[in-house]
Amino acid sequence: MPQPLRRCLAQFDVSTAQEMGWGRLKNGDLLRRAEGVFDAFLTADQQLKYQQNFAGRKLALLVLSTNRWPKVKAKAPEVIAGLLALRPGDYVELTL
Repeated sequence: MPQPLRRCLAQFDVSTAQEMGWGRLKNGDLLRRAEGVFDAFLTADQQLKYQQNFAGRKLALLVLSTNRWPKVKAKAPEVIAGLLALRPGDYVELTL
């Protein structure tokens, strides 16, 4: 995700994988680590749904259609609304 997005998400506790020391983890390991620490996971990895089994997950995922800052910035209210609407185990794709 673009770093400036963090300013738009000020109402949330935001951490990056790199900040958590998880920068080298692959998707499955990354999601397992995030589960139990965070309520939601925000990514632009469109392939995640084909690579992981989400059955029984407590972590909610919001997948953006792009990580290009101009598009993400223009749709920041929708990203925030999407995060607020997530419930444990949700997998939601948001087209920007």
